[in-house]
Amino acid sequence: MLEKRIIVCLDVRDGRTTKGVKFKENIDIGDPVAMARLYYEQGVDELVFYDITASAEKRGIMIDVLARVAEQIFIPFSVGGGIGSVQDMRNVLLAGAEKVSVNSQAVRNPGIIEEGAGLFGSQCIVLGMDALEDKTMPSGYRVVIDGGRKPTEMDALAWALKAEQLGAGEIVLNSIDADGTKNGYELVITKMISEAVQIPVVASGGAGVPQHLADVFSLAKADAALIASMVHFGTYSISQIKDHLFAQQIPVRMDY
Repeated sequence: MLEKRIIVCLDVRDGRTTKGVKFKENIDIGDPVAMARLYYEQGVDELVFYDITASAEKRGIMIDVLARVAEQIFIPFSVGGGIGSVQDMRNVLLAGAEKVSVNSQAVRNPGIIEEGAGLFGSQCIVLGMDALEDKTMPSGYRVVIDGGRKPTEMDALAWALKAEQLGAGEIVLNSIDADGTKNGYELVITKMISEAVQIPVVASGGAGVPQHLADVFSLAKADAALIASMVHFGTYSISQIKDHLFAQQIPVRMDY
């Protein structure tokens, strides 16, 4: 059985790591370079770096900050925020990232997924999706872009299937309803998409205790889980989370 991955998310604004609840009321919590190094040393499997205001501010990503993060870690590193062209993708990969995450820009121009996958390989292209519960949509969930600011007319399940068809190698599925609440992942949409696509699905939004990761792995069939608040505020360490999962016979990497 494939090992389940634990991924720490660094949401970055103006060069600093920040955290909010349901994409609002963000507070400054530290230097992303130092935090990336700490989580790497604790044994995290991957890191994700999101420049959370790049799309809304219609600017490029902060290459200098992500390059300094890449120098500190030796695990897979995914970067997203404001990536609107294959040149942007190339710049991010050359700065040290292994994967590029496209979200709002892919909704506006789905062809960027296909173009990126053709140039760099599907394993490099991650679809970031922010989903909001909405009973008027076929799946019950609507895609929202620009950091949770702008609802679209796209159905979450339909968009996941389309992105896979275009060549995305992974989907990071973030529940806006659960984001930052620490009440657990949104299991319904996670399971729906995990069972519908053939590529890995990363659950995001809502982790508060290690059991939430166990639940999303065992009940919703996620391949990986994104965490932020539960480690950013010192509530748990990566090793404590992995020990909990290992005790429940959920396969995780323990050689760190």
